Parts: sequence; C-alpha cells; structure tokens
Amino acid sequence: MSRTPTLASFRAAIVAGVALAALATAMAPAAHAQSSPWVFRARAVNIDPAEKDKTGLGLSLSRKTIPEVDFSYFMAPNWATELVLTVPQRHKLYSKGQQIGSVKHLPPTLTLQYHFNPEGSFRPYVGAGLNYTSFSDVRFDPAVQTSLAPTIKKNSIGLAAQAGFDVMLDKRWSINVDVKKLQMDTEVRSKGVNLGKFKIDPVLVGVGVGYRF
Repeated sequence: MSRTPTLASFRAAIVAGVALAALATAMAPAAHAQSSPWVFRARAVNIDPAEKDKTGLGLSLSRKTIPEVDFSYFMAPNWATELVLTVPQRHKLYSKGQQIGSVKHLPPTLTLQYHFNPEGSFRPYVGAGLNYTSFSDVRFDPAVQTSLAPTIKKNSIGLAAQAGFDVMLDKRWSINVDVKKLQMDTEVRSKGVNLGKFKIDPVLVGVGVGYRF
C-alpha cells in the first residue's frame, strides 16, 4: 500500500496555478450576465485516508480512485456554491495491515467558493464547507465478528477545505483540478464498549472536465 506521487504533483500544480493567477490578465473578458450560473463537472478522484486511529486496533482503509460529479452555482462572478456527489464506495478495512472486513461510505460535500479570476482562461479558486458521510454495509470477517462483535457509528459531519482551478478550453468547456481535505470519523465499539474514534480525514485529489450551461 505505497503512496503514489499523484498527491504531491497535484499539490504542486495548485500552488503554481495560484501564483500564475496573481499575474494573469484577462485578455478578452466575457460578460457574466450573459453566462449561465450553472457549471457541471465530472472527475476521477483519488481518496487518500489520513487514518488517525485512536482505538488501539491499528485501523486503516484502502486508498481508492472513484468517479465523482458536482454542480456549481455562481451567485456572483467571484462566488459560487458547489455540491459534490458520488455513489456509495466500498473500502477494504485493515487492522495492523491485515484485512478484517470492508465498509461502504457516501460523502456528499457542500462548499462555498471564491474564484480569483472568473473571466480569464485560468480560474483558480478556494472553498470551505461541510461534509456529511454515511457509513453502510459494514462487513467483518467471521472470526473478527465472533471475537470482537465490532460495530461503528453510521454517520459523520465535519468541515471541508478545498482548492483548485479550471482551465477554460472555450466559453463552456474546461479542465478542472481539485483538492479537498475532509473531516471524517467514526466511533468503534466492541461488544457495546466504546473503543474510541477512527479518524479517516481523507485528502481527495480530482481531475476532470467541466461544462457551463
């Protein structure tokens, strides 16, 4: 379960993009009033859990690349809200490196964004908001279920931070790079006894395309 260089590469891209945005000049600005306020994006997203386990069980989740869609609504040229959606995703669950089961989670996220260069071809942004995660279909190996009878809390609410940029291909189509950090955790119990929190707190790195209606 070695880490790939993808996360570091995208972080470097975000930093470079924001620096370039400070120097960018909009050569041919389009009138915002004539643009639709709705943007749809589809991304491939890599989930990299932080895994801060306080249960003593050495818990960790598998990393995974998932499909994701989002809808953004621009209230003003610089301000937008974004709703991020996907379908429930199954992750392998490990204890001290040994797989002990699996779990599904569904993490819809809502953020408020500030876009620095809304009429240029390079459009960086930052955002913050809330993440709600629903855990479901938890499956433990029979031996683990018999010895520990483990259960987990089924939902989590936490903060979300975001940075990214759009590169406009024309007035409607764009390429998007996006990085999010989510607060996500669950309480773990064994035979009714609370063992502590398993903090997942993943970093999500996404690349995709956008379309402005």
